[in-house]
Amino acid sequence: MKLKGYRRSDGKTGIRNKVLILPTCACSSETCMKISALVEGTVSFTNQNGCSQTNKDVQYTIDTLVGFAANPNIYGTIVVGLGCEVCSAAKIGELIRQRTNKPIEELVIQEEGGTIGTIEKAVKLALKMTEEASCVPQVDIEWNEIILGTECGGTDATSGIAANPVMGNTCDRLVWEQGTVILSETPEFIGAEHILASRACTKELGDKILAIVKEWEDYMKLLKTDLRDSNPSPGNKQGGISSLEEKSLGCIYKGGTTPVMDVVGCGKEVKSKGLVIMDTPGNDTASLCAMAAGGAVAAIFSSGRGTPVGNPIMPVIKITGNHSTFEKMKCNIDFDASPVIEGKQSAEEMGEQLFSLLGQVINGKKTKAEALGMNEVAISRYCNFT
Repeated sequence: MKLKGYRRSDGKTGIRNKVLILPTCACSSETCMKISALVEGTVSFTNQNGCSQTNKDVQYTIDTLVGFAANPNIYGTIVVGLGCEVCSAAKIGELIRQRTNKPIEELVIQEEGGTIGTIEKAVKLALKMTEEASCVPQVDIEWNEIILGTECGGTDATSGIAANPVMGNTCDRLVWEQGTVILSETPEFIGAEHILASRACTKELGDKILAIVKEWEDYMKLLKTDLRDSNPSPGNKQGGISSLEEKSLGCIYKGGTTPVMDVVGCGKEVKSKGLVIMDTPGNDTASLCAMAAGGAVAAIFSSGRGTPVGNPIMPVIKITGNHSTFEKMKCNIDFDASPVIEGKQSAEEMGEQLFSLLGQVINGKKTKAEALGMNEVAISRYCNFT
């Protein structure tokens, strides 16, 4: 399949062509949403963070905001701040410029005449930027330029035996083409982390995989809780999952079978080829956002119970191994992997079909989440104790 995409001025390759109206904090979020609503071709979201955070916590926010702007699906960014927040427009703008040379503008509500003045100026800038973006031609691209995120949520018994193995086969195909796959959700590795560690390309990397899992367990102990108290979730249990280890064994299937080539922090830029682990939380929306910040241009999201979640930065392909879920949520789910359970097709056969669908999405086919305008955003949070 021939692929089409957008080459950016920083050399990266995207599959969508959007202008981002970026709120630096909660106080500028509603203004950004109003700006985006007035200009076709722009995207925005509600940022609940950006101020009154601990140092490590605010770093997660900074990495996500900067990563969103740097994502290859974004042509350019208009940063909108309030003026007194920790994540100021000037600070975020400077960090974006350090990572990419794509178009960027900065506005501060307290200096632009309040909400109305900011909207008036931002709309003019956004119209100019979207016009410029519309002139960027689609060009031939290769599979090795694609960074794909993987996610699972609302897991049931069908996820580990159908949806995730199918997704894993698709991921293997991308890696065989020299592309990049991100496996996320560190807390979901618990009980299966030794298997992932054994697949690391070096002993040091294997030790790092074990270390990030231990860090999550230790972190939960500091919070005087145990991941096993809430994981598997009630929905997981209703869907037939009996333990965290069972859930984890199914979870790691979605990354395929190739060696782990790197481990990166939450929301950090992914630079390696092949299978990369990103140290994200188990929250689906936050994990998707972290991978988008890392450079993923698309994601595949498996859900046995079903989910409507999308993302403003990248298209999210939804897959389920539960045919009943697919029938109930056809407006949300793109791919039905249940024929694997029914014995009608193998995971390899369906993996090839999912890989073909990924190619179609790369070439512009809208996912169900895109068609419905599902643009959920959550940014990872961290509590400091020292």
